[in-house]
Amino acid sequence: MAIIDTFSNVVDTLPLMKDATASGNLQVLRSLLGPAFRGMIQKRGKRGELSSMPVDYSVSFDWNYLRDKPDLARLYEAAKSSQWNGTTDLDWSTSVDPLSDETALLPWDFLPISNLASFIKASPKERAEQRRGITGWLLSQSLHGEQGALFAACQVTEAVPWLDAKLYGSTQVMDEGRHVEVFHAYLTKKLEKKYEINDNLYVVIDALMSDSRWDMKFLGMQIMIEGLALGTFGMIQQMTREPLLKKLLTYIITDEARHVHYGVLALKDFLTQLTEKERREREDWAFEVSLFLRNRFFAHEFYDEYYGHAMSRQQWERLVIESEMMTRFRKTMFKRVIPNLKRIGLLSDRIKPKYAELGLLGFEYGKAAPDLTATDLINDRD
Repeated sequence: MAIIDTFSNVVDTLPLMKDATASGNLQVLRSLLGPAFRGMIQKRGKRGELSSMPVDYSVSFDWNYLRDKPDLARLYEAAKSSQWNGTTDLDWSTSVDPLSDETALLPWDFLPISNLASFIKASPKERAEQRRGITGWLLSQSLHGEQGALFAACQVTEAVPWLDAKLYGSTQVMDEGRHVEVFHAYLTKKLEKKYEINDNLYVVIDALMSDSRWDMKFLGMQIMIEGLALGTFGMIQQMTREPLLKKLLTYIITDEARHVHYGVLALKDFLTQLTEKERREREDWAFEVSLFLRNRFFAHEFYDEYYGHAMSRQQWERLVIESEMMTRFRKTMFKRVIPNLKRIGLLSDRIKPKYAELGLLGFEYGKAAPDLTATDLINDRD
């Protein structure tokens, strides 16, 4: 049975596994094949309650305690002023009715299934239940991503060589722990719907956790995952009419903006010191991670529960790609990521055509990570 399951996993994921080789960079291929095999073939994210990932990196101590990064020091002050308490600052007594239209979790036309004949013919309760499922799936992947961010923030705080970055990193560890807390509470106590981690997201988390280079952890988490999360949370926050979810996301967006800015500050000067070969590897790696992160929104876990019996996996993926949901995600997820890649020097003329093929290069001249102050962040949150 295990051999049959493995073969089935290989067949299902072959179209997605090609993303591990999309850039043709052999070093990137070597770094991603292990995580791709563990996540997509072995399904380690779905094989029990715990997953172990290989970790190999050096911890950097600064015995001089040199404070010579003023931009990071200002960000640290902003983080200290912007801490919030998930227990007391959110009204958990709020009644959440996942089936309500008045306080709808998401608008109907946002759902990739909204134009399916079977969905249109379903009863109001059945349609509302599937909306709850889509919302639960989206927030579950946010929960899993935040746990990855929590562990990555711990690693980065240990490994980054500058004290100002370590001090700021300590605040991000607290932020990510709070995000895990509130997403889990909302999913289990209010929505009562939680999904396993998507295989594509598992691959990215495995790749950045197991890479020994601190700047790759920054690139994968602060620029890519956190940048995409910032866009995703902002979109859901604008669309939802459920007050507790809207407030929860408002707080988290404030934190995520700092995290992305942290990545830009740490990488924009450091990457200029690398050789051209090293820079190209990071540029190709970021592109392939973009593919995995885009593919996580195929929502295979939701498909398996509701539509696996009704259509093929390929039909489902075409449905999602052409949906309003994916169109909006593509616009909002990458509108900060692409400018930030350009700002840190990882959007050269060599790689631009690959992003253009995905329809993402239009964001090249968009707004990058803002220069945030403590006052800006507090005002944004309010």
